[in-house]
Amino acid sequence: MSRGRITGLTVSDVRFPTSLARHGSDAMHPDPDYSAAYVVIETDAPDGLKGCGLTFTLGKGTEVVVCAVNALSIHVVDKDLDEIISNFRGFYRQLTSDGQLRWIGPEKGAVHLATAAILNAVWDLWAKQEGKPLWKLLVDMDPKQLLSCIDFRYITDALTEEEAYTILQNGLVGKKEREEQMLKHGYPAYTTSCAWLGYTDQQLKQLCTEALKDGWTRFKVKVGANLQDDIRRCKLVREMIGPENILMLDANQRWEVEEAIEWVAKLAEFKPLWIEEPTSPDDILGHATISKALAPLGIGVATGEQCHNRVIFKQLLQAQALSFVQVDSCRLGSVNENLSVFLMAKKFQIPVCPHAGGVGLCELVQHLIIFDYISISGSLKNRMCEYMDHLHEHFKNPVVIVNASYIPPQLDIPLK
Repeated sequence: MSRGRITGLTVSDVRFPTSLARHGSDAMHPDPDYSAAYVVIETDAPDGLKGCGLTFTLGKGTEVVVCAVNALSIHVVDKDLDEIISNFRGFYRQLTSDGQLRWIGPEKGAVHLATAAILNAVWDLWAKQEGKPLWKLLVDMDPKQLLSCIDFRYITDALTEEEAYTILQNGLVGKKEREEQMLKHGYPAYTTSCAWLGYTDQQLKQLCTEALKDGWTRFKVKVGANLQDDIRRCKLVREMIGPENILMLDANQRWEVEEAIEWVAKLAEFKPLWIEEPTSPDDILGHATISKALAPLGIGVATGEQCHNRVIFKQLLQAQALSFVQVDSCRLGSVNENLSVFLMAKKFQIPVCPHAGGVGLCELVQHLIIFDYISISGSLKNRMCEYMDHLHEHFKNPVVIVNASYIPPQLDIPLK
């Protein structure tokens, strides 16, 4: 019996004026308005189920992504859901290989963000049809079926489908116990909400105090605009959270390569676990140089929220250019492409610590990181998922954080 035919696709330009309070402000994005291109897929299924998906933006430009979604919709409408999921790899390639739209990518930029929004909606629809949250749909999937959703083009020199199958087969051992652990304790998170670059020192103190009372032990500070300000703010936060808690830094691509090394060395006294996005997200060799230089200081390099696709991640891993993989559930081509990066990270033994926050990213990426732990990585060592305390009230089922951990969701997460 057919699961239903896709009869329509609508996309909305949803924006929130977060720049007014400097929420989300960093060294390269001083005035972000958290926004999303929000896709709803309609079907002719008797129960009227709809698939909801999004991709994250910062305000201006969302209209461009919306146009790209509409341009790609021709590949989706009138398709049968069974037809899609029985050849998901082929469907992914169809979206990313449109002979004309591909030219304004390929697999990058606005057209890839649009692809992610559409595919996120397809995955949501599939999970609803199965009566499961997305993470559970993935966890319960047979390894061969899971692999059939992944496009291995351009990454087989780093990870073959056969190697990926072995990883998933090995992940079957202890899977039930890890799922029970997730349901009971959740996935560890860190907070970025205390230390946006536009916040005053008083705000930092107040927010750190509140976060510590709520059980947070991992904190990220935005840096990169002014060295003396960074030294003062990092000193303040380190004094607030104490030596036992974890501190991370995020420059949001602000520096040149040598500048990054020199700047971070002057912040080393505050014992950061990592420096995030120290330079251009496209500069694989630059990240490798920074990573090698900072290793003796015990500081890792993290990047990924603006990595275009699996090919960039492949090169970062091959070049030993990062210590933490920061996938973004909407920058990459939805669940399909994130799966390939999780598997590569497992092979290269690099922990995945996803980017989240914005609007809807926490609600979405929690499914992926919970699946990664249960079925692929099998470890929580040096692993954590970003959390920001903004805009969750706009979802019917917002993320649930208990003891600074993501509790596995049980329901869908459409906007109100």
